[in-house]
Amino acid sequence: MKSDVSSRRRAAAQRQVAQSWTPQAEWAPELLKARVYDSILLDIVLCVLAPGSRLDEQDLASRYGAGLAGVREALGRLALEGLVVRRARAGTTVAPLDLLEVRQAVEARRLIEPHCAALAASNAGPEDIARLRAAFDGAEAAIRARDAVALVRMDQTFHEAIAQAGGNLTLARILIPLQHKASRFWVYSMDDDTDENRLAEIHRHLEVVDRIAARDPEGARVAVLRTLGAFVDDANRAVNTPRDDTARAPQTHA
Repeated sequence: MKSDVSSRRRAAAQRQVAQSWTPQAEWAPELLKARVYDSILLDIVLCVLAPGSRLDEQDLASRYGAGLAGVREALGRLALEGLVVRRARAGTTVAPLDLLEVRQAVEARRLIEPHCAALAASNAGPEDIARLRAAFDGAEAAIRARDAVALVRMDQTFHEAIAQAGGNLTLARILIPLQHKASRFWVYSMDDDTDENRLAEIHRHLEVVDRIAARDPEGARVAVLRTLGAFVDDANRAVNTPRDDTARAPQTHA
């Protein structure tokens, strides 16, 4: 009995630490610089800030209602995550969409995220499972409306929740930036997919929640691998589909 109580307390403490997964403790979600980071990140994922485009710090400060210091810190964090490129004298640009890079990111996620889901199946508390189940509330309406902003936020919430519920801060710090990179291709593939396929994708994500809630580590691991496999198929199909929007076309490597 004492051992069970200790295990639950340890898991709860791990979850509390993991909920501050950001690289520095001062990146609390309520801080302005964190909100600026989230806003720039979302616009990069949605290609509002197009791949390869130059980012002027003054323009960004005006656009997001922030100070230059907050913008610079946000760009520094995005550079560490590989979403922007900063060069001396050349300034800062949005990183290109690179299929090779995203394939490598997915390969890393295949190693990390299934393990995070398995940990979540062992460690997640009721509040973690509730957050996971709520992540895709309203998803069907968002899919029908082609509301990419809502869908991206749902997807980010879901994968962050898995990382946090696992209780391993180090894995969470690695996983979330990888997911952000993958999100850019997920958005890119939306134009070439049907509503029914998107709904099926949401159901695959919810199957992960069911396995976590059932305390089934191996089932959670397999369910995550299934979602990642579907993502690779979507990305490859999107890249190989001819389109006129050359500004968004991802780079590919042999």
